[in-house]
Amino acid sequence: MISTIRLLGLDFADLTAAAAARAIAARPTGAGFSYVVTPNADHLVRLARDPALAALYQHAWLRLLDSRVVAGLAGLCGLRAPAVSPGSDLTALLLRRHIEPGERIAIVGMRPAWVPLLEARCGLAPCVHHDPPMGFDRDPAAMARAVSFVLAHPARFVFFAVGSPRQEFLAAAVAATGQAVGTGLCVGASLAFLAGVERRAPVWMQRHRLEWAFRLANDPRRLARRYLLDSPQVVPMLLRERLGARPSVNRTWSNFRSGCIGTTPSLATAWLDATGSENAPGEEGVEVCQRPEPQAHGTAPSRHGPT
Repeated sequence: MISTIRLLGLDFADLTAAAAARAIAARPTGAGFSYVVTPNADHLVRLARDPALAALYQHAWLRLLDSRVVAGLAGLCGLRAPAVSPGSDLTALLLRRHIEPGERIAIVGMRPAWVPLLEARCGLAPCVHHDPPMGFDRDPAAMARAVSFVLAHPARFVFFAVGSPRQEFLAAAVAATGQAVGTGLCVGASLAFLAGVERRAPVWMQRHRLEWAFRLANDPRRLARRYLLDSPQVVPMLLRERLGARPSVNRTWSNFRSGCIGTTPSLATAWLDATGSENAPGEEGVEVCQRPEPQAHGTAPSRHGPT
């Protein structure tokens, strides 16, 4: 039985990335399809704005917290937080420790030219791969083709790398067929990091909760809104939960400041405090498929958009 900790309306598995990888790998071959989600601050804010998305996360087999900042903010607010299990670490651990020789994995998303790089760097057997078109989640025929691909190519591990919430929609659609097997992993840009086509923050920045700053500096046009406007709204959500109210992001910045500034940290102060030097709970560091540093290709975002 995997213990869980409830935070912002979700029951998170209290597992480190290494423990989560072991639990996923322990599922019997041919087991019915289940999927894993890795919510970060951006996901949690989106869920508060659109509660209809909650079912995608609630129906997942594992919900793993992919945010050291959220864990730190929860602690500042006096809330219990689960162990942090970054999706990129989880993906690296699965590919490094739990893939059998010659085992084939399935990938939905990721540019076709990147797949051979991933195979070479991680020593993988040839992967089965499907790259759905832009906007496939709004095209019933394209969504059906993506689901059919997973059904036609059974694998123990299916990596969904099409960004959120598209990957969660797709994983839920596959599960709803009742015909698929294996474990689906909603992992965003994780495979791009391992393929060496996108750079991940240095380990020291990850451990000091500054990975968001590294990504922002490398791709400000795409990520400025996420990290500077959207994600900080998780602060009032956590404060409201601490006070026993339902998490919401509908309050404006001015309302939040006027209601809370006298007794609680401001958004900016809390956000910065949460990026302090203390390591996140349960953090075990980052592993990659190969030791050499990835080449400096610059940021080459997936055409499916933010992850």
